[in-house]
Amino acid sequence: MSNVFIAFQANEESRPIVDAILADNPQATAVHSPGLVKIDCPQRLVIKRESIEEQIGRSFDLQQLHINLVTLSGNIDEDDDQLTLSWTH
Repeated sequence: MSNVFIAFQANEESRPIVDAILADNPQATAVHSPGLVKIDCPQRLVIKRESIEEQIGRSFDLQQLHINLVTLSGNIDEDDDQLTLSWTH
């Protein structure tokens, strides 16, 4: 089974995004390094706009993820409500 991953700069803006991703993806694990948080997940990782909004208490455009995004691995399927990384088509 191959992992997908996404990594963000480790800062206050990314913290609620990481928390939302981990809450929505129970198999995901976060590795904290100086200046970086990498989230690994087997096969599929889903990032939900609604979950991030619950964490931050305001509306959120998923395009804002790119501000603190460092790198990712997997096929991307994205719309206004969620971003999915997976190794399936």
